[in-house]
Amino acid sequence: MAIKTLGIKPLSAGPNSAVDFGVEISNVDLENLSEEDFQTIRNALYNFHVVVLKDQNGLSPRAQYDLTKRFDPASDNYGHGKTLDAKRSVLHPDLKTIPHQPQVQVIGNGHYEEYEGLKNITLVHPHHKKFHKSAIPEEDDLAATRFFRWHVDAALYALNPPKVTSLMAVKVPAGRRQTLRYDDGTGDELDVPLGTTAFVSGQNMYNILSEEDKEFVRNAKVEYAPHPYIWMSPAKSRSDGLGMVSDGNELPLSDLPPINEKDIKILPMCWKNPVTGNLALQIHPSAIKAIHLPNGEVMTDLKQVRDLVHRLQRPAISPQFVYPHDWQEGDLVLFNNQGTLHTVVGAFTPEEKRLFRQCNMASSEGVMGPDGKLY
Repeated sequence: MAIKTLGIKPLSAGPNSAVDFGVEISNVDLENLSEEDFQTIRNALYNFHVVVLKDQNGLSPRAQYDLTKRFDPASDNYGHGKTLDAKRSVLHPDLKTIPHQPQVQVIGNGHYEEYEGLKNITLVHPHHKKFHKSAIPEEDDLAATRFFRWHVDAALYALNPPKVTSLMAVKVPAGRRQTLRYDDGTGDELDVPLGTTAFVSGQNMYNILSEEDKEFVRNAKVEYAPHPYIWMSPAKSRSDGLGMVSDGNELPLSDLPPINEKDIKILPMCWKNPVTGNLALQIHPSAIKAIHLPNGEVMTDLKQVRDLVHRLQRPAISPQFVYPHDWQEGDLVLFNNQGTLHTVVGAFTPEEKRLFRQCNMASSEGVMGPDGKLY
């Protein structure tokens, strides 16, 4: 039997796009992945950040887990650990765990009688009206949508941010498109396929900063709230999905599960790519609580903290820098979770069915800062 060589080509992001990341790879046999082909995929991931592996229909959850873990063989926990069990977490409604492969989660929209050992499950696609302070009017809801929540996949408490996330498209709704609205006064809009996952490059987010801001982000650190997804649960997001509105609604620390001070994450604003050495501005804007400034002071006024981070991040989510993936059934997307931000997008009718599998593993080591140290 002839051995097929991997086909690699850049992702197509449209005529007005300035997206400079992402590749598509075909002819990959993930159930029998050679070390040579894995190294090709790994090299592509750290150079291009988003890798679309085509035609993976029928890929087992076990093979998805094995591939994801191969990027970090010493990792052994799902990226969020057991925090998904917390009923108050903003993540709780969105994911269901595959019983025979608990590192793999199921997300999507619609009712399924059975899938991979899960019985009679109803999946609900996250809708911005449940998380944003303002919402698109009901009459425009299916024609228009928003970025739900820009983020990196990470517990941001006790566990290290995963190196890689894999997303597998099992069922994708048919082809209507939506107008994504920023609704932030800029008039920015983006034409997107229904149920897209939107990606931006953290490397670009750093590169387009002023020299003054680059120096600041290389030397500043972000302190994340303990149990951040419970802490933020009563608060609401900005309309562009890039961080929270500061209305004082976050839970007091006394209302959170027990807090171990050593588990609080204080991470560099910039993370260093382990292959290229390039820096990426990697901040989860919804989970931030304080900024440790380069001069040693700590900024704790939550509105100031959020406004500063939003100013740094917002240019890089402008329409020309966003890659909205047009999912096809059988797409397995790997993304460099320490070099990109992403968000779910879309407003569905109950009849529009979407079924995806997600896997990531809490990293066995900290993220690398600009100084080459692990945090």
